[in-house]
Amino acid sequence: MRINVIGLGYIGLPTALMFATHGVEVIGTDYNKELVNTLNCGKTTFEEEGLDELFEKALKCNIQFTSEYQNEEIYIVSVPTPYEKENKKIDPKYVISAVKSVLDSCKKGAILIIESTISPGTIDKFIRPVLKEKGFEEEKDIHLVHAPERIIPGNMVYELEHNSRTIGADSKEIGEKVKELYASFCKGEIIVTDIKTAEMTKVVENTFRDINIAFANELSRICRQAGMDVYEVIRIANKHPRVSILQPGPGVGGHCISVDPWFLVGDYPEIVNIIKAAREVNDGQPKFVLERLKAIMNENKIEDISKVGIYGLTYKENVDDIRESPTLQILEIMGKENASKVKVYDPHVETDIVTNQYHDFDEFLNNVDIVIVMNSHNHIKENMKKLENKIVLDTKNISNIGKVYKI
Repeated sequence: MRINVIGLGYIGLPTALMFATHGVEVIGTDYNKELVNTLNCGKTTFEEEGLDELFEKALKCNIQFTSEYQNEEIYIVSVPTPYEKENKKIDPKYVISAVKSVLDSCKKGAILIIESTISPGTIDKFIRPVLKEKGFEEEKDIHLVHAPERIIPGNMVYELEHNSRTIGADSKEIGEKVKELYASFCKGEIIVTDIKTAEMTKVVENTFRDINIAFANELSRICRQAGMDVYEVIRIANKHPRVSILQPGPGVGGHCISVDPWFLVGDYPEIVNIIKAAREVNDGQPKFVLERLKAIMNENKIEDISKVGIYGLTYKENVDDIRESPTLQILEIMGKENASKVKVYDPHVETDIVTNQYHDFDEFLNNVDIVIVMNSHNHIKENMKKLENKIVLDTKNISNIGKVYKI
């Protein structure tokens, strides 16, 4: 058996490698020729715990990388699914494009597995019509399946192997066949259901997390206005056996939690209330951080924005993923002029993403008076002593050195 994995990004690449290291012959396809060339030169394209080791192991197995679609019996589509900012609905253009290319290449009776996170009903509304346009008869010429990923950057390799999975299929037979395929490496429970339920469960999982994060973030604003320590409030409240409040932060990033809930808002605008409110709270958290910064600058009589440094460009700790990063959101809110004056440093981001981005931590610190800690990278924890003469706005509750302010 050989599968063609379409899209070799944050999800597609580790998925392809995992299959390859568990006895499945894999051809990985991506339209980005530079990315394919990098992989063919024996290098991974992003930072992830255990990924390099998995890559080296996969190269000794049956795996190839190309920019061409293959003539195969099984395809896994793992391409981005952004949302339209105007109406919050899913933008399925990448999935549709990938599906069309698959249909131009596949064998009759092929199984097309969509791993990309999609809103409930996406396959019905956008993918089935494409099959019809191309003259494909479902359950005969092509079999549709939705198998959403359920992994988190920073722990992808482990979670790919150990997390449970959901397989949505039109027929039980195809669902069980795909379940057997994923069972080649997945040690977690694999549940077979219908496609629309599989679509909904993935979006619901990320929406649940978004709502819980929003509660903590809103609580931080309430406590700030009331003059209370939100971390102490949460610590005590969590002593209750049925309470487990998360920690507040500077905002929500990444391609899952910050995006997927909007799909439900866009599709059901008249009945979605809590989900929309949570999204607005979390999207507003970077602005709240900026308001704290202004208050701290006023208190310390610092007027020059160029004395401010932001530590952390990525959306979470110990990864190089900057998608929907709260730091980038803050810089956007600041406007071009002010954003160009602020210094930025992140040990995990080697290429220049923003203006005034430093690649030496000591040089970064030497040029700022205020440090906004946006990320709890291991690096900052190991170098905390270097902040002792700085004013620190700690959005992650990890600093105990310097003149520290919390959100």
